[in-house]
Amino acid sequence: MGINGDNIFTVVAKNIDVLAMPLVSLVFPLYCSIKAIETKSSADDQQWLTYWVLYSLITLFELTFAKLLEWFPIWSYAKLIGVCWLVLPYFNGAAYVYEHFVRPFYMNPQVKLWYTPRKNDVFTKPDDILTAAEKYIQDNGPQAFERLIARADRESRTRRSSYTIFHDDYEY
Repeated sequence: MGINGDNIFTVVAKNIDVLAMPLVSLVFPLYCSIKAIETKSSADDQQWLTYWVLYSLITLFELTFAKLLEWFPIWSYAKLIGVCWLVLPYFNGAAYVYEHFVRPFYMNPQVKLWYTPRKNDVFTKPDDILTAAEKYIQDNGPQAFERLIARADRESRTRRSSYTIFHDDYEY
């Protein structure tokens, strides 16, 4: 018997989430990932890559909403159960979540996470800058292109001449 009548089993039972979470969420998947790398099967590679993607999303969620999750005392137990469902091959939860939630979101062209400009016919050739210059000259004429180059040259010279690292009037 320990302090306040607690024995080792009660301490372990009260802290099962703290003890089991690193084993279930990191050690076991790490071991299985290494085994998957060494096999020739792509099915286990997909299972563990999918798990690590989902584990990263869970970690990002936790980091983002840490203050809010502190108000839910069962969060650590719910996370443990969820990670067990994702990890254990019997349930194949990682593949299920990925196929039904993550992949449709990622593959949907209507959802834009980052802005990526679409390629128009201007940038289809390997020399993109030269192609853009030729297109500008075709549309606006060579004089407009020369004026554009002269203006850019003037602006770059004024920026260079007004840039100093130290100002004389600054007092230390």
